[in-house]
Amino acid sequence: MQLNRRKLFFGESQATMKHRKNNNLSVFVVVFSIFLFGVFMYNEDVKSIAEFPFSSRPNKEAKETNPVQETVKETNPVQETIQNDEESSVSVSSRTSLEEPQEVEQKVELPVLIEDDDDQEVELPPEDCDLFTGQWVFDNETHPLYKEEECEFLTAQVTCLRNGRKDSLYQNWKWQPNDCSLPKFKARLLLEKLRNKRLMFVGDSLNRNQWESMVCLVQSVVPPGRKSLNKTGSLAVFRIEDYNATVEFYWAPFLVESNSDDPNMHSILNRIIMPESINKHGQNWKNVDYLIFNTYIWWMNTFSMKVLRGSFDEGATEYDEIERPVAYARVLKTWSKWVEQNVDPNRTTVFFGSMSPLHIKSLDWENPDGIKCALETTPITNLSMPLNVGTDRRLFVVASNVTRSMKVPVHFINITTLSEYRKDGHTAVYTIRQGKMLTPEQQADPATYADCIHWCLPGVPDTWNEFLYTRIIART
Repeated sequence: MQLNRRKLFFGESQATMKHRKNNNLSVFVVVFSIFLFGVFMYNEDVKSIAEFPFSSRPNKEAKETNPVQETVKETNPVQETIQNDEESSVSVSSRTSLEEPQEVEQKVELPVLIEDDDDQEVELPPEDCDLFTGQWVFDNETHPLYKEEECEFLTAQVTCLRNGRKDSLYQNWKWQPNDCSLPKFKARLLLEKLRNKRLMFVGDSLNRNQWESMVCLVQSVVPPGRKSLNKTGSLAVFRIEDYNATVEFYWAPFLVESNSDDPNMHSILNRIIMPESINKHGQNWKNVDYLIFNTYIWWMNTFSMKVLRGSFDEGATEYDEIERPVAYARVLKTWSKWVEQNVDPNRTTVFFGSMSPLHIKSLDWENPDGIKCALETTPITNLSMPLNVGTDRRLFVVASNVTRSMKVPVHFINITTLSEYRKDGHTAVYTIRQGKMLTPEQQADPATYADCIHWCLPGVPDTWNEFLYTRIIART
């Protein structure tokens, strides 16, 4: 429009000069008017250029430093450790508090993620490739898949760097299958597959650990104000508005009904289950598009399980004690029946995660100077060494056999062996217990307080989610 206005003005000036050739005053007026108009247009152009923010964000980014990252450069080994039992109660409202840096990082990195998320570049592994047999490879170029300080939804239970861990190498290990490779993780591609869908993790605190990982994996490409996290009872829901998608977690540590089902008050030593009662929980799993189940760690504090005679609703208190594998088989039989009666395989994809291991005896990996997992900074790399960290393989066999024999297809995600190599990945002393950070006195007693059950994030559960990601993008 500005150029047209200029053309129009010049045309009118020429016409006036033809009719008044001898009028010097008119010529002067016209020339002076042209000069003023040119100055005005020049000033407007300069003003618009000055207001355009070519370099404000890069300058701001260059000035920002991350105190957590600076601290991580130090290589002091873990000297103080704590114990975090598997009942540690964590509220999803507990957040890391780096809100403003996180928002700035989103604004800076979103264009890169958009450019990178071309789904045609994803190379899927062959359908028959064994994703779960391989080795951990150090890769500080592509891993971690996100940064701890950029995910405000992480709870204090898993933010190991923020909680004082000095080494960060545990974040840089990539799982490499022997005969193929996992596809490059692209958050936008996964969100496109989850558009108008629900993805739900169901189980214990290890599945909650994995759920937090999944939230962080997808949230980085979601603009501020377009994502939310809400908790109601046993259900926590992370919502991505622009995709009408949710990533959810439902607390059910035994899958079936138990006296440990309260999502906040479940630190119960005398655990009792009702192995044939699942509908109270199951009604919350209906109409979900991706279901990821697990149950293991809550079975491990006793050699036998207490099975209630009767119902909690009827006030029953008497119970029988039966062997752990027998009780586990009864529970998975109940669960498999629920899946086959309530899941439409044309809509819903079902996964079952195997056992996440503990690392509580350093002699298991031939480290006589270790204190549980607290001093570990690297994975077990000697794959030829017989490894037994105490995983109850009897339960593994039960879960594998049940899922394989079901009419509704269930993808068995075998995380056990590959996670057994990761003695370095646990939260150890850099975590909370009963909702509070460990005191210096507790940190100084790793033999009692080190949490060698749960995992730092970013970390090992991100790999578990890469398996889910591979299945989801390959089958939709």
